[in-house]
Order: sequence, then C-alpha cells, then structure tokens
Amino acid sequence: MPQINPYIHFNGNAEEAFTFYKSVFGGEFSSINRFKDIPPSIGQSFPASEAQKIMHISLPIGKNSVLMGSDTPEFMGKHNLKETRSKISLNADSKEEADKFFNGLSQGGEVEMPMSDSFWGSYFGMFRDKYGIEWMISFENRP
Repeated sequence: MPQINPYIHFNGNAEEAFTFYKSVFGGEFSSINRFKDIPPSIGQSFPASEAQKIMHISLPIGKNSVLMGSDTPEFMGKHNLKETRSKISLNADSKEEADKFFNGLSQGGEVEMPMSDSFWGSYFGMFRDKYGIEWMISFENRP
C-alpha cells in the first residue's frame, strides 16, 4: 500500500519548528542535513548565512508516518504563511491522544475549530500552528 508523508517548507526556522514538533510527538529525528553538508561536487553552494539551515529533516511519527521538511533557500523566495491552505491531517488513536496533539501543536498558533464531537461522527479540531502550518486532528471511534 502506498504511504503518504507530508513535506513542509520553512523560511529559515525548520529546525525550531521540528524541535517543537518533536516535543509534542516524541521520538528522534531519523535524519537532519544542513545546506553546508552538500558536497562541493554537486555544484551548488550556499552563502554562509544559509550554511546551518536545514536542507532536509525527518521525524518518524507513529508506526508508518514520517513528517519531513526543509528551509527554503533565500534565492527561491519567501513563503507567505497565510497563502497556502493545505492541511496536515493527523488521526489519533484516542480522544486523549487527539487532545494531546491538538493542545501541544496549537500552542502559540491560531485555533480555527476547537476539538469537539462533529456532526459526521469524529472528534475533530483545526488550527494553524505558530509556524504557519495548518493541521486537522481527528479521532474516529469506530469498531
């Protein structure tokens, strides 16, 4: 079965954001590479101001998911945090876990819909985290 893993981009604060995500989900980074790690043989060089920024970072979440991301090099422009309306949908194993993820990830962000029982049968909530990433958290209590 195919697996979908979100890959999110940041304006220079990917490491800060992923450290925050790690504090909520737990676990360890499976990889972390910086722009300074790109071999000179590749032919791409970055200014010293970007050397420590994240080229790629991965955080396994649960048994089958990996949250991945990077900083966008300055020459590629900045992201408008209010422009992209894509959301990461996270399904929890219990109401308590859903609340833990919602409360942890939404700290410092903007809640669009608090966690509550929805008319379609899920325990559900939505928010934009303090890094501009949008999340949907749900728990489906189905047999």
